[in-house]
Amino acid sequence: MFDKFSERHIGVSNEKDLKAMLDVIGVKSVDELISQVIPQSIRLRKPLALPAEGMSEYEFAAHIRELADRNQPYRSFIGMGYYPSAVPAVVTRNVFENPAWYTSYTPYQAEISQGRLEALLNFQTAVISLTGMEIGNCSLLDEGTAAAEAMAMMFSLRSRDAVREGRNQLFVDRNIFPQTLDVLLTRSEPFGIELIVDDYDEYEFTGREFGAIVQYPAADGRVRDYSDFTAAAHAKGALVTVAADLLSLALLKAPGEWGADISVGSAQRLGTPMGFGGPAAGYMTTREAFKRNMPGRIIGVSVDRLGNKALRMALQMREQHIKRERATSNICTASALMASMTGFYCVYNGPEGLRRAAETAHLAAATVARALEAMDYRLASKEFFDTLEVEAEAAVVQSLALEQGINFYYPSEGRVRMSFDEVTTAAEIETVVSIFAAAKGKKAKAVKAVTESCVPTALRRQSPYLQEPVFNAYRSESALMRYIKKLELRDISLANSMISLGSCTMKLNAAALMQPLSLAGFQNMHPFAPADQAKGYMDLIAGLEQDLATITGFAACSLQPNSGAAGEYTGLMVIRAYHQSRGQGYRNVVLIPASAHGTNPASAAMAGMKIVTVTCDERGNIDVADLEAKAKEHSSELCGLMVTYPSTHGVFESRIREIVDAVHDAGGQVYMDGANMNAQVGLTNPGYIGADVCHLNLHKTFAMPHGGGGPGVGPICVAEHLRAFLPSHPVVATGGDEGITAVASAPWGSALLFPITYGYIKMLGAEGLRRATEMAIVNANYMSAALAAEYRTYYSGETGRVGHEMILDLTSFKKDYNIDCGDIAHRLMDYGFHAPTLSFPVHETLMVEPTESEPKEEMDRFIEALISIKRECEAAAGQADNVVANAPHTARELAGAWEHPYSRDEAAFPLAWIGEAKFFPYVSKIDNGYGDRNLCCRNCE
Repeated sequence: MFDKFSERHIGVSNEKDLKAMLDVIGVKSVDELISQVIPQSIRLRKPLALPAEGMSEYEFAAHIRELADRNQPYRSFIGMGYYPSAVPAVVTRNVFENPAWYTSYTPYQAEISQGRLEALLNFQTAVISLTGMEIGNCSLLDEGTAAAEAMAMMFSLRSRDAVREGRNQLFVDRNIFPQTLDVLLTRSEPFGIELIVDDYDEYEFTGREFGAIVQYPAADGRVRDYSDFTAAAHAKGALVTVAADLLSLALLKAPGEWGADISVGSAQRLGTPMGFGGPAAGYMTTREAFKRNMPGRIIGVSVDRLGNKALRMALQMREQHIKRERATSNICTASALMASMTGFYCVYNGPEGLRRAAETAHLAAATVARALEAMDYRLASKEFFDTLEVEAEAAVVQSLALEQGINFYYPSEGRVRMSFDEVTTAAEIETVVSIFAAAKGKKAKAVKAVTESCVPTALRRQSPYLQEPVFNAYRSESALMRYIKKLELRDISLANSMISLGSCTMKLNAAALMQPLSLAGFQNMHPFAPADQAKGYMDLIAGLEQDLATITGFAACSLQPNSGAAGEYTGLMVIRAYHQSRGQGYRNVVLIPASAHGTNPASAAMAGMKIVTVTCDERGNIDVADLEAKAKEHSSELCGLMVTYPSTHGVFESRIREIVDAVHDAGGQVYMDGANMNAQVGLTNPGYIGADVCHLNLHKTFAMPHGGGGPGVGPICVAEHLRAFLPSHPVVATGGDEGITAVASAPWGSALLFPITYGYIKMLGAEGLRRATEMAIVNANYMSAALAAEYRTYYSGETGRVGHEMILDLTSFKKDYNIDCGDIAHRLMDYGFHAPTLSFPVHETLMVEPTESEPKEEMDRFIEALISIKRECEAAAGQADNVVANAPHTARELAGAWEHPYSRDEAAFPLAWIGEAKFFPYVSKIDNGYGDRNLCCRNCE
């Protein structure tokens, strides 16, 4: 008999520990507690329609390998933004497959995130250097959404005169990837932006444009000089964004050198697998003048309390959590893990390695081009980097290519497009040439390798790149392995200790779920490969969509949104399309509770909605009277309600059905934010409650890792009447019959990650899923009760219970001890813990979520740490130089001169068990203001 996965996943697995916890809570059983937490009116009456018992880890491993084997990863020359890449094994083994890297959280707590911050700084430095720009962010989601972010950025950068004149046109060159154009269509419409799709070399600016977007090289492979076009745009007051291939920039003139204002794209081909479309790191770089308008996160260099160099996220006031409905971006999750991999790829290869990779791709294309011309094939261009478009009978070529296990891209019946890459071999070149020879009934001649460039002289790169020391120091595997390990040891992750972040659900990312991501059958699939080559993925996707729909109580699911915030946006756009289909496109008011996560109003703003805030009562619940009044007041234009359940305050509101009914009665739809779905699975669900759509954070409830800030996946599930509007895709058929245009570059978003959630559901089964939810609620109530004598829980339900998380009240600490919650967060680092969520949704509080994965002994350590820190605060009252305010303490400081009134032992080892596995923060408290005043976002050491 195999072990049950649920017993490995759920931390409290023995009856003795569970009984002790229930005794502290004051209940006799788990059922009694759940009945006090979740209103009986919304409890599911029967189990989920899933197998009751889950697979064992062994059984799932065999099943998922069989699915991977059903995929046929033919040699892909499709290109279109996705390319085979030589992922260094040392990076795969030490980063991609390493829980110290994939289980870490977004680096908001910078002092214990110095390793991943440096890895992300390397990524920023590389893309800034390659694009010839001055500032960059530490990754976006993909190329299409990065282009859309650039569009919104250019739109927000309009001068007052341009706004007054109503400049709302964006020029988009026709020769751009179709998936990028589709995402631009989706994101432009709510803003009233008009896309002008035309040929760049024939277009004349009219003065109505605020910006332009071009592809470099173009989608059909042409390398084009945009300098005159850019000058013409600037002359009319328009900004220019270029979607640039990073590998090509090792050979091509950098966008910053020919006048582009913003550069965006994907870093996939620099050290990450195709993965059927994702995840990969999107990127954006721009000019220093636009730094305050750049979306996403920027890693900056600052100093700590002791004057040492320290890294942190810079310019954080631009975060959507602060701007809310005034936000110009809803970016939250990025693709940090993949950005770290790209950074290490650049560190390992350096400038000479990138040039070698670029030349391999370019000269392969040049060699094939010469051979095709010798056979009288016509090429779309004689000036290219790695992509050729050839006039040929597509059906004939495709038939011959498939016989050789090769995929090309076929833009029309009379054209074939092929993209070469850094792993192209001489044998593959000969095979490609032989296919085109056979298409003409000829026998291929011997292929002679071309060594001269096909890039126009004026566009050949002359400037150096990747000159920083970090890109020129680690060429051996030993050196890179040790560099990666050095950075790893500067961070706290779930491999170190519990990360009790409220709302963020930092649960176990089981090894059995992560292993399939390394299978070639999943890694090496191109997202635009023929469906019959991707039967394993298709079965997995269909199964996962069905399971998620079942769990949420809905009829259908789309996996395309590649972050939680993208899921929010997609859900709203689907609702919008539904209203439009009924002739009610004027419905544009969205009700949002004051307690909502910041991405809710930001996503609503991105969807072109008018936001009306609903107040909350003193218990943190939605003020139902206020909601009913506002729903009635705006009934003629009400689009819907965005509601998080349980609430952002960690409480199951008993009047949720009244809330839903009030919105429906006013003609609106109910969007349920799935951020707190970890408290619902198997016990209730959005469909049963009455909602119309929800998004799910698979990197929260469904066990995908956070990866230091991403990747995430944010699918949406919808009721039957919304099924038709699920997002479509311009290259691969997906979505509903009346589907909105794409919200991500790939048809199924970050498909490489799907085996994680698929396996989580299959191995837990209906019983395990329900038990995981119950234990998440038990653990939260245990910690709340155990801390009650020291820390008041700010909000609780009508029975005095919390859901799966609680907010600890520290609002008096500043007055009583001159210590704030930020100081306590830093002091927790000395105890070896990552802090809970700070000052959200209530200022000067800690939001704690233990998840179901933590054992009682780990929760007890965290409880003991918080109580110990409270004692330290009491002892520190009236003393400026105290152990809490000075935290965290580094090993260097502890070993040096010591003038504090407390001892080194008190600073480093306040509790006996800390010495068993002491984590020393690499830097002390960071000066955020210094970093913003002296912004530097490159690794120059």
